[in-house]
Amino acid sequence: MPVRTPADPAAFIRTQLQLVPVPSMPEIRLYTATPASGLWRLSAKGGRGEPPYWAYQWAGGLALVHYLREHPETVAGLRVLDLGAGSGLVGIAAAKAGAAHVIAAEADTNAHAAIRLNASENRVAVQLFEGNMLAGPPPAVDIVLAGDVFYDRDVAARMLAVLDRCLGAGIAVLVGDPGRAHLPRVRLRLLADYAVADVGDGAARNASGVYALESSANRWNAPTV
Repeated sequence: MPVRTPADPAAFIRTQLQLVPVPSMPEIRLYTATPASGLWRLSAKGGRGEPPYWAYQWAGGLALVHYLREHPETVAGLRVLDLGAGSGLVGIAAAKAGAAHVIAAEADTNAHAAIRLNASENRVAVQLFEGNMLAGPPPAVDIVLAGDVFYDRDVAARMLAVLDRCLGAGIAVLVGDPGRAHLPRVRLRLLADYAVADVGDGAARNASGVYALESSANRWNAPTV
């Protein structure tokens, strides 16, 4: 029997997911999936669909949020792009840190509903990016925050191409990642690391880094991290 996908993702998220504080960051609350959420119904499209990555908090995004809380000057007064935004967590944190304007780029349309709801619940403004990040020039921003975009070889290659276009346009790039296999380590300069839990790891807390991405034409010469 075909799976019936809920017609209104926002209504499904409001009723089936729990609005809870982010671990160790009670100032931010997000709609988060639980085992009872039935989230597979929202992600299923004729039996197939995008994995609902946006419904969980990932280590790289959590590390970026910790970094912004400790260093709000990183984004204060600036135009910020949250790349691979998922739930909008990093963009929300940037807005709370004083960013002048926040744009969230996320491919999953169900995540768009979550970003709108989460931004509203946290009383911040986050604009959804309407274009194609994989083609054309980057949006007019000052800094890109990219959390957990190197979890898969193909995704990593596409995201690195996007980030290189941003660097070429004079846009700074910060990456949050717990050290996944496809992280471009040779081009990263470690700024800080934080003990946070990653999706699928339960309560386990491990180091996740925040890095500055260097241009491929000007790789940092210090030892790789």
